[in-house]
Amino acid sequence: MAETCAFIRSEMSTMNKVITKPSLGINVVWHFLVIKGFRKTFDSENDTFRLEFLLVPVIGLSFLENYSFTPLEVLWTFSVYLESAAILPQLFMISKTGEAEAITTYYLFFLGLYGSLYLANWIRRYQTENFYDQIAVVSGVVQTIFYCDFFYLYVTKVLKGKKLSLPMPI
Repeated sequence: MAETCAFIRSEMSTMNKVITKPSLGINVVWHFLVIKGFRKTFDSENDTFRLEFLLVPVIGLSFLENYSFTPLEVLWTFSVYLESAAILPQLFMISKTGEAEAITTYYLFFLGLYGSLYLANWIRRYQTENFYDQIAVVSGVVQTIFYCDFFYLYVTKVLKGKKLSLPMPI
């Protein structure tokens, strides 16, 4: 049994390295494209969400609620909390402009789908392994709640061939 566990750990470690390095490279390229390549698409008039209203509570929560007060654990917790609330600036902009482009709605839909599947993964893991990660589950629930309003609009507008627009922008 110990040999099996050691093999699984080494395989997971190898798989983690194989997946992590290309993923990190893709993220670096993506961020470069967003900062340099798509700079002209930035709408400074409507994109007025103050990131400090998102980052300060998330940073504070990651220091207060984590499993162990180590730098890596706090950073992991920060990333999970930030992921659950990262949709807020986009939802704010949609509510401010009153509409969203088709590509934006598809992107948000698939982000929300990912969040829902993330939550389903934890439910399944609890059923099969009797294990759950409280931080990940609560963050997944919060993320899914943030997406519920968007899902409703997506189903009632976009899937019927209409442009996603709100009745009245803020």
